[in-house]
Amino acid sequence: MATIVVAFPKIEDAKAIKGLLVRNGYTVAPPCTTGAQAINIADNLSDGIIICGYKLSDMLYTDLYEYKPRSFQLLLVASKSLWSDCEYNDIVCAAMPIKVNDLLSTLQMMMQSQLRRRRKARIQPRQRSEEEQKIIDQAKILLMEKNNLTEPEAHRYIQKCSMDSGNSFVESAQMVIGIYS
Repeated sequence: MATIVVAFPKIEDAKAIKGLLVRNGYTVAPPCTTGAQAINIADNLSDGIIICGYKLSDMLYTDLYEYKPRSFQLLLVASKSLWSDCEYNDIVCAAMPIKVNDLLSTLQMMMQSQLRRRRKARIQPRQRSEEEQKIIDQAKILLMEKNNLTEPEAHRYIQKCSMDSGNSFVESAQMVIGIYS
């Protein structure tokens, strides 16, 4: 589960929101009063959500949005009149005074969004370097010449060797090159 960073100009507000979230099962980092503290905590985490007010002691929420890690989402808790930049960015807004159920449901929605994004990133194939692609192509050419295979058949052969041996695709291609060279 992603970690939540709470940043408000008054430490009492930050502690109150942290306590509420912890009671509802969320993992929350120590509360912050400055944007620099929130960014520092977020830099040490893989992903999560930053909940903040409109103005912190050292920066506005727009500055915090610019400097936060890309893997973090921002939840602005402020009056509706201060939401001017939210519609242009992917900043989620919650109206002040915030109701507990509204905050929890908004956080749940944001967590689901991050989970979908993580799953989508995991599904996409890893990009190979030019050197790795050259090794694979060389192995396929050798298989095509020596065993009279088509390109898809050579690819499937290397893939099967990779799966059977537990090695990566590139390592299996290197083994084919070692055998036939």
